[in-house]
Amino acid sequence: MEAILIPISMFVVIFGIFYLHYSTRNKERLALIEKGADASIFFSAKAAQKKSSVPIWKIFILNVAVLLIGIGIGTFLGAILKAYTVIDEEVGYTGSIFLMAGLGLFIGFTLSKKLVEKE
Repeated sequence: MEAILIPISMFVVIFGIFYLHYSTRNKERLALIEKGADASIFFSAKAAQKKSSVPIWKIFILNVAVLLIGIGIGTFLGAILKAYTVIDEEVGYTGSIFLMAGLGLFIGFTLSKKLVEKE
């Protein structure tokens, strides 16, 4: 019986969050429309700006490639740490993989930002 309560409660919480978000947003928009506000305020600033000429798939592939390179380097560093230090195997691998994956994500973000600014 307890095993089924967890998925049900998770569903109820997620449903409640989405319901509150959309009902509140709808009420705010209706109040602004009643006051005579322009409909353009409902659109994000990104939609108003010029579309980027760089396709999203190029940015995605760049970020995934740099992430995978970071994971590979992290695995390699974990093997070096295991072989040449007294650090535990789990700590060496886990720490170096997460460190290099995070560094890879940061580098991928920086490269894709430069790519978009260049275009």
